[in-house]
Amino acid sequence: MTKTVRNSLQIAALLAAVGGMEYYFFRAPDLFGTPARAATAQAKPAAATPTAAPGDLHREGEKHLKNIKQLSFGGENAEAYWSFDGKQISFQSTRNGLKADQIFTMNADGSNVKMVSTGKGRCTCAYFLKDGKTVLFASTHLGGDEPPPPPDFSLGYVWAIYPTYDIFMVDTTDPKLTPKRFTTKKGYDAEATVSPDGKKIIFTSTRNGDLDLYTVDINGDNVKQVTDELGYDGGAFFSPDSKMICYRAGHPETEADKKAYRELLAKDLVKPSKMELFIMNADGSNKRQVTHNGAANFCPFFTPDGKKLIFSSNQDDPKGRNFELYTINLDGTGQERLTFEDTFDGFPMFSPDGKKLVWASNRNAKVRGETNLFLADWAP
Repeated sequence: MTKTVRNSLQIAALLAAVGGMEYYFFRAPDLFGTPARAATAQAKPAAATPTAAPGDLHREGEKHLKNIKQLSFGGENAEAYWSFDGKQISFQSTRNGLKADQIFTMNADGSNVKMVSTGKGRCTCAYFLKDGKTVLFASTHLGGDEPPPPPDFSLGYVWAIYPTYDIFMVDTTDPKLTPKRFTTKKGYDAEATVSPDGKKIIFTSTRNGDLDLYTVDINGDNVKQVTDELGYDGGAFFSPDSKMICYRAGHPETEADKKAYRELLAKDLVKPSKMELFIMNADGSNKRQVTHNGAANFCPFFTPDGKKLIFSSNQDDPKGRNFELYTINLDGTGQERLTFEDTFDGFPMFSPDGKKLVWASNRNAKVRGETNLFLADWAP
């Protein structure tokens, strides 16, 4: 997100053509999906992976990933995020005949999979609160039982910023799983994540006419806008000490680009083909750009020591088809590639103790378009 970036398009398999490439969208523009945490886009997998035998989950050169385990099998699964105690994972999935992404939880070993959203509309960007039972997510279900339609790709490669997205909370121990509405403003509200200290939520919203980031107390008080540059800001996460925020952004620079951005936004659309990563203090001050590669960078997340970002990018593929995982220092130096899958790796997130990494990948796909969740021991 991207946490789906953080709109939250989910893992809905929305097909888009960009530079001769087809992408599937997941959560809101998390990357190439919708602005939710975005990075919820994924490249369409190749028919076969030549770098590994069938069923082999590890790729040559992936020295930081040990004991890789596949957690999901079939469908489109993405944006897997840990509970604060590291025992559970929330994620979005289109599976078993669902028309669009819904929100699920499971144990950290992949067992006890449970749908916790309504099954209506489209959902994205699920995140546990610190109590370990409440899940925050975005959904369009108040706008109708049916999922909103995919964007009009005749306009190019675009993400849909569905104005019917609102943020909800659900007690996953409640047998009725009744969602409680958290945001009530008109427009897009999605891509929400929670600070490690459990005190703040950050999310993306169009409530002031642009796609900006907002923080709010966990009880809904003290809403504060923390970005105000023209363009898309989303897919945000807090640092381990809750003092900083990382996010992805696409800011038009020329007058022509600004005009084009505003025209698309008026249609609840945005083009995510170029996204750079930024960091800032939790109050919105001291913004700094981390990447400068002109590619589609998304799903940033802080490493356990808070000194680097892990993220997904298509920077090494001239055709923009292949997304890999990377780490980079907060000052933009020391970039290192982590994955070497020939299709898609995205939505990386470290466990609270920093010992494991969960992410989404096309590796080991049984059918074209399948994206699954994977878990690995992290070897620094």
